[in-house]
Amino acid sequence: MYTLENNKLKIAVKKIGAELCQIASVQNINEFLWNANPDVWANHAPNLFPIIGALKDNSYLFENKSYQLVKHGFVRHNKDMILHEQAQDSLTFKLTFNDATLESYPFKFEFFITYKLTNNMVDIIHTVKNCDDKTMYFSLGGHPAFKCPLYDDENYEDYLLEFECEENSVRLLINMENGLISSKTETVFNHSNTLRLTHDLFQEDALVFKDLKSRKVTLKSDTYGAILSLTYKEFPYLGIWAKPNGNYVCIEPWLGIADSEDTNKNLKTKEGILALGTDKTFTATYSIEIHNNHLI
Repeated sequence: MYTLENNKLKIAVKKIGAELCQIASVQNINEFLWNANPDVWANHAPNLFPIIGALKDNSYLFENKSYQLVKHGFVRHNKDMILHEQAQDSLTFKLTFNDATLESYPFKFEFFITYKLTNNMVDIIHTVKNCDDKTMYFSLGGHPAFKCPLYDDENYEDYLLEFECEENSVRLLINMENGLISSKTETVFNHSNTLRLTHDLFQEDALVFKDLKSRKVTLKSDTYGAILSLTYKEFPYLGIWAKPNGNYVCIEPWLGIADSEDTNKNLKTKEGILALGTDKTFTATYSIEIHNNHLI
C-alpha cells in the first residue's frame, strides 16, 4: 500500500493493479470511495487497459490471428505493476509488456498511471508509450466507485448525479448474457441534467453513454449538497454502474467501449479504439474533486 497526504485529503493505492483504494478527509472521518465489500463487489477503482468492457467470445482478431483477452483488460488485479516514481504530491506506477501480456496482446508498451494530489483534487493521469515497431491499438479508462450514501442518516435514494449540461441522450443497452452492446437504446435524459440514483437503476447492468455533451458530473445529496465532482474532458464515453445491492456508484470515464453484438472482432476497426504510432506517447487525465464542506 502506498499513501499520499496533504492538508485536506489522503489517498492510498494498492500495488496490485495500482488501484486507488482510499480517498479520505484528513480532518474528519469521511471516506469517499466504496469499501470493496467482497460480498457485493470487491473492488474500489480498477484501471482498465488495453480494452474496455467485454469482447465477443473474450477474443479479438489482429493481423488475422485470434487473441484471448479478459473483460476490461489485464491491468486491474495485475501483480506486475511497480512503483515507478514517488514525489511529494504524486505516485506513478508502471506496467511494462512481458511474456504474459504478449500472449493476449501482441504489442510492446509501457503503461503508466499517476495519482496527483492537489488541494481537494485527485488527478488520475494515464500515459501509454508504444515501444513496438508497429502501430498499437488500445482503449483505457477508469472505474472508480464512490460511497453512497456518505452519511449514516441518509439513504441511497437521497442521491443523484448532476451533469454540467442539459442532455438529450440514450443509454446503449447491454446484453446481460454476454456483456456486449446491443442494438437497443433507452432514453435517459430528455432536456434534463440529473439522474436520480436507485438500486433498480442497475438491474440491466451499466448505463452506457457515448453522446453526452457534459464532461463533468457531480454526485449530490438531497441533504448535504454536492459531495464530489468527476471531470473527464478527454473521455468521450461514460459508464454509470453499481451492483443493484451496492451502496456505491461507479462513474466511469472511458476511451473505448465494449464490443457490439455485431462486431467483426477486428481490433483495428473496433469502435472507440485508439491507434498509437511507434515511439509515440499518449496521455489522458480525469479528475476527482471532493467538495470542501465535507473535508472539515
